[in-house]
Amino acid sequence: MAEFIDPIHMSNTRLPSFKFLIGFEAAARLGNYSRAAEELFVSQSAVSHQISQLEQQVGQPLFRRKGRGVELTVAGSLLLDSVGKSLEHIRNGLARIETYMDDRLVTLVCPAPVASGWLQPRVDRLLQAHPDLCPIISVDESARFIDELDVDIAITRAPLRQEGVFEVPLLTDELVAVGPPAQNEDANLGLLCLEEDLTSDRIGPFIRAHFGGLRKAAIYDDPRLVLDAALRGRGIALVSRLLADDALRTGQLRRLPDSPSLPLGTLWIACAEGPSRLPLVREVFDSLRLFAQEDACDMSQIDQSL
Repeated sequence: MAEFIDPIHMSNTRLPSFKFLIGFEAAARLGNYSRAAEELFVSQSAVSHQISQLEQQVGQPLFRRKGRGVELTVAGSLLLDSVGKSLEHIRNGLARIETYMDDRLVTLVCPAPVASGWLQPRVDRLLQAHPDLCPIISVDESARFIDELDVDIAITRAPLRQEGVFEVPLLTDELVAVGPPAQNEDANLGLLCLEEDLTSDRIGPFIRAHFGGLRKAAIYDDPRLVLDAALRGRGIALVSRLLADDALRTGQLRRLPDSPSLPLGTLWIACAEGPSRLPLVREVFDSLRLFAQEDACDMSQIDQSL
């Protein structure tokens, strides 16, 4: 057994060699020195020596023999918990750097309804305009802050007001009533809506005032499910116009001509101020703004025809 070292003394010693920790983690994960050596492209004796040196430094045996392999001791399990997490954190950091250096990747964060109804149908146009682009599209709004590593472009429901960020209005949204293309089906359909809209201080009174006479066909906790139910012909849906955008443009759904809408505010688009890490980031930013401007003109014409 390795010589015991007092923990207080251990806390004052230098950290073990990174090479020792890598060999230890591989042997612990694979349960075998030979397989660890193959993975690390070193000899089995090298792995054995690294672990022996590490055991001398920590003052505890880290493995015990088990059949033709090894298993962790209690001390080894405790060490692996920290080493494994640390190495995974380092690997993730290296992967983020690799992503950052890839000049094809542009990361865009967007609210899920907008990503589903407005952005996703325009990805083909975006790729036609930028053939080298590989977009990373996320609906994780908690990661919306522009840092040019995790997020290049953000579409948000309110300005970020973040230092070093350029942001402008992109789109306006509203709550609209949509139904099947056949007008004669409207009278037999119930209402599809979000549970949170019914209890909202602002949207709830609007629904009760203008759609209170309709029976409730279904209530959901995700706006995309509300839209899906309308596409399946289950009722008249109260949804974000941007979420329903593609279905309206393709004729799968239509806006009810005599029903009022409720403004839902402006969406903003943001990217780093000044030169971006890649020219492609600003090019994608400008393309999205152009798409939004074109769509605003189209929607204005559609609304006038209702």
